[in-house]
Amino acid sequence: MDFSFSEEQTMLVDSVQRFIQNDYGFDARQKIVETDEGYSPGNWKSFAELGWLALPFPEEVGGFGGGPIDTMILMEEFGKGLVVEPFLSTILLAGKCLEHAGGQNELLTEIIGGEKLGALAFVEPQARFNLTDVKTTAAESSGKYTLNGAKGVVLGGPTADFFIVPARTSGDQRDADGISLFLVEKGASGLSQRNYATVDGHRASELTLDGVEGVLLGTQDKGSAILERVIDEAIIGIGAEAVGAMEVMYKTTVEYCKTREQFGQPIGKFQVLQHRMVDMFVEHEQTKSLLYMAAMRMSEGYDATAKKAVSGLKVQVCKGGKFVGQNAIQLHGGMGMTEEMAVGHYFKRVTVLETLFGNADYHLKKYAKVA
Repeated sequence: MDFSFSEEQTMLVDSVQRFIQNDYGFDARQKIVETDEGYSPGNWKSFAELGWLALPFPEEVGGFGGGPIDTMILMEEFGKGLVVEPFLSTILLAGKCLEHAGGQNELLTEIIGGEKLGALAFVEPQARFNLTDVKTTAAESSGKYTLNGAKGVVLGGPTADFFIVPARTSGDQRDADGISLFLVEKGASGLSQRNYATVDGHRASELTLDGVEGVLLGTQDKGSAILERVIDEAIIGIGAEAVGAMEVMYKTTVEYCKTREQFGQPIGKFQVLQHRMVDMFVEHEQTKSLLYMAAMRMSEGYDATAKKAVSGLKVQVCKGGKFVGQNAIQLHGGMGMTEEMAVGHYFKRVTVLETLFGNADYHLKKYAKVA
């Protein structure tokens, strides 16, 4: 099987690597994290100018028509740089929801131009990882919809200009059918928002909707299929991000073990630690292999085979990310826990990605159920 990239994809890798190397060093990243916004509007504008925000969208709305493999390439490099700009929340979640639902080309064009930020508010406290467990309701009256409920862990919420909110328009709490997607503007009447920083330096919100007016996206009662597809596509994105972070962690650990001395010699000469670092490398390579397979399956079409590959990838991201991260911290000793060393921040990000969109147990069960 041919795993080589096209000329355009190779150019994409080079452009992101240059940006990370020249403009997104660890110290620069830490300064961005400490700002009120939690991201750099200047960098976001650069992303738009470089065409990265247009990458996964169709050409009819000003996109480049890129597929899952292109997204994978971009996100892997973002993972290496610990990029905190809201690409996941705005492009892969909110933007792709708008694309699959249809009818919002003008808003998509603004997203691609870097003019608007969005967020997908899909998490509910009681749902765990079940996308169809939705208590938030939407009632129609005279062609208008009113939303009531609560959403948590809204990634990118503090800086979002709009929210996409799944709400139940019919059926019982856990029915797959009866879920609709709604567009809610920031600052809408009845919408309250509590913002906070996450452990990995990103930003999120909790939303309370009390009689909030929303605009229906797509077909009523048929939003769960769109939501499931968007989340599965996003899992490939965060899987790639995890692979990039894992590569940095194991390479950083190898270099540290070459210079850290104990008993008069570098600890990298101790055979037991050499075996540990080889195991870290193997976990990274296994995760990368499953990432490539999932991206290729998704590019061939969103079907049962693609869904199974995505869940398999997420299980390995959880397993491999934990192994590489924990060993990177352990081999760095107490230094790995300090704020000054980058390895601890990579570990925090991979730990968040482990739980995001479903943990290993959830996806292992989902993998077994897929025909």
